[in-house]
Amino acid sequence: MQPLDFLKESPSQTAGPYVHIGCVPTFAGVEGVYPEDLGKTMITGDAKGEKITLKGRVIDGSGTPLRDAMIEIWQADANGLFNSPVERRGTADPAFTGWGRQGADGDTGVYTFETVKPGRVPFPDGRLQAPHITMWIVARGINIGLMTRCYFEDEAEANAEDPILARVEHKVRIPTLMAKRDGDTYTFDIYLQGDNETIFFDV
Repeated sequence: MQPLDFLKESPSQTAGPYVHIGCVPTFAGVEGVYPEDLGKTMITGDAKGEKITLKGRVIDGSGTPLRDAMIEIWQADANGLFNSPVERRGTADPAFTGWGRQGADGDTGVYTFETVKPGRVPFPDGRLQAPHITMWIVARGINIGLMTRCYFEDEAEANAEDPILARVEHKVRIPTLMAKRDGDTYTFDIYLQGDNETIFFDV
């Protein structure tokens, strides 16, 4: 057998300033590529559960919102089931995609998702995780997409039981993963650097 240790990892590359054009062209003002940008609409019918708006900004180390960030989210439906062929626990809500993609507004830097509040999902050992949304962030200057989670500050009991949050060594940083509620809107700002730097996951 030939040795397989001669292959080297390819260098990472920044997303560049054109990520909106490639991934959300209609949002970027380029019409006619798709009928609708992929991931724009997550609720496709009479979805079960609580309808919520998730919004926020991606903020750099100087405190400036990035206006060319793109965010993708992946989450369970209101019953804690994923819209995925590998979901074995039941059938996910057919009126909810579970996946979304949005660009940050070019003027304000705000991203917005119309979604449902997710249910609890079991950890591999059976313990229930708190309701959460997985987020992936790319923008000009970010060489490798950043992964984080958005939890909900009004789910205190579930958050206290969450096996992922329990693994955070510096508990003072857990609030960086909490979305704040105002009516049916949750605000989740993502800080790339600085005192309020969001916890990112190495996956």
